[in-house]
Order: sequence, then structure tokens, then C-alpha cells
Amino acid sequence: MDDDAEMREMMTHFLQRSGFMVANAATEAEILTELDQGRVDLILLDVMLGDENGVRICQNLRSQHDVPIILVSALSADHQRMAGYEVGADDYIAKPFNPDLLLARVRAVLRRVRRAASLSYRRNTGCYHFAGWRYDAKRDEVTSPQGFQVTLSRRETGLLRALLANPHIPLTRDEIAQTLETAPDPAQTPEATGRAIDVLVGRLRSKIEPNPKDPQLLRTERGLGYVLAVDVTRDEG
Repeated sequence: MDDDAEMREMMTHFLQRSGFMVANAATEAEILTELDQGRVDLILLDVMLGDENGVRICQNLRSQHDVPIILVSALSADHQRMAGYEVGADDYIAKPFNPDLLLARVRAVLRRVRRAASLSYRRNTGCYHFAGWRYDAKRDEVTSPQGFQVTLSRRETGLLRALLANPHIPLTRDEIAQTLETAPDPAQTPEATGRAIDVLVGRLRSKIEPNPKDPQLLRTERGLGYVLAVDVTRDEG
């Protein structure tokens, strides 16, 4: 996010050419809209935003979201960098910068930060609707299209939350395991972890699919993993 339209366009085109999907935002309100509407893996945030302060925005975002944030600023003194790190920034890049350096830092942060951060729910409030179902994140309640509450285990709820945060986006078994914060077990092979996720998916399907043997909501993406294949809407319920 940058208040300089020309700078935003330059960064957008450069990152798109480098293989990233990029959304533009000029204000805190616009970036919150992007976060609410879909999956965001990283935010580039300018410190100087006219009437808005990027460090304060970073602090606000970090209080509600786990998405990685890189601050970009012409202010490069040590105490200014520390102010950014203290409010939760993952990196700090001083202007002017070489675009290739920006690309390297973006890739480094994405490698360093577990992708689970971008798979988890951004907030713990609100209601999510999908195919007639309703998930109340504040009360942690799942309601069927017929109006009956359905009891899910903690892990089943965690899987549902990850899927609702990423509709129409295939999630690998490893991503799902990270989202569920599965503790690494040196004795467990990747194949065993994958089988555990398959079992968990089967249990969730048995509770939300009209016909679990022919799933229409939680579908298998061969060679990839699983995807919630329906639209998701959200309100503040």
C-alpha cells in the first residue's frame, strides 16, 4: 500500500511480471477490504501515507491479522526501522530501492513465514455463509441449511475455517496440517500426515455433505489436495 499512485503502479507491474497476483490499496480502509474479500499472503506497506501513518496501520493490522507485512519507507534511521519492527513488521525496506532487492525480500519473507498464517481466519468474529450453511466464528457454531446445529471437533472446525478463508483455492495436505498447527512428529512420515488429513476431510464431509460419497462442497483436487468449491460470503453477524 502506497499513497503515490505512480509508485503503486510501478510496484504492481513489476511484481505481476515476477509471477505474483497483486491488489492495489491507497488507504487503510482499502487494504482491510482486500483482506476481508480473499486470501492475502503478504502486504507491502508504505510508512508515509499522507494523512495516515503506516506504522500505526501496521500495528492495527497486526492486532487482527497474521499476514506478513513489509514496511517501505524513505525513513531509514535505526530508530525508525525499530519502530516498524516493534509493531510487528516482518521486514523494512528503505527507499529508493532496486526492484530486484524488493523481489528478493518479498520472496524471503514468504519463505520464512509459514503459509499457515495466510490460511488461518483473519478475525474471530463474523458469520460465514456457504451453500446454505452458516458458520458463526464468534460462537464457533455451525448451522445446516435446515437450521440444525452441527457439532464439529476442534480439528474439524480448524479445517472448515481454513477452507472458508480460501474458497475455490486448492489447499495441499501440508498446508492444511500447518493450519491445524499439527506438532511435527519426527516419527511420522509425510505419507502418514497426508492420511491423517484425508481421514479428517472424510469426517467433515460426513457432516456437511448431502452425499459424502459424491462430495460437492469439499472436493478433491487430484495431485493437489482439497478445495471448498462454493462461494463464501461474510457478514458481521
